[in-house]
Amino acid sequence: MKLNSAFLTHDDNGQKLIVSTGASKFAGLVRSNEPAGFIIGCLEQETTLSEITEKMAARYDAPKDVIERDVKNIIDQLRKIGAIDE
Repeated sequence: MKLNSAFLTHDDNGQKLIVSTGASKFAGLVRSNEPAGFIIGCLEQETTLSEITEKMAARYDAPKDVIERDVKNIIDQLRKIGAIDE
């Protein structure tokens, strides 16, 4: 999976912004916190849920099941707006 090319990313003082280019049904901007921004950054390249979870586990001190649940939640939210290419 990968971030849909109809969305651009921008780093803004530690936050990651996702902006629709107008080529998608979603029109707007998504502002994320730092962990969600990390996930979005991973999605700029082709990746899998397990690869993102492993990268998050290496970076954040949290139980792996919690990290995996959070990654799934963020990806599900991005899917709802059409920001993920499978």
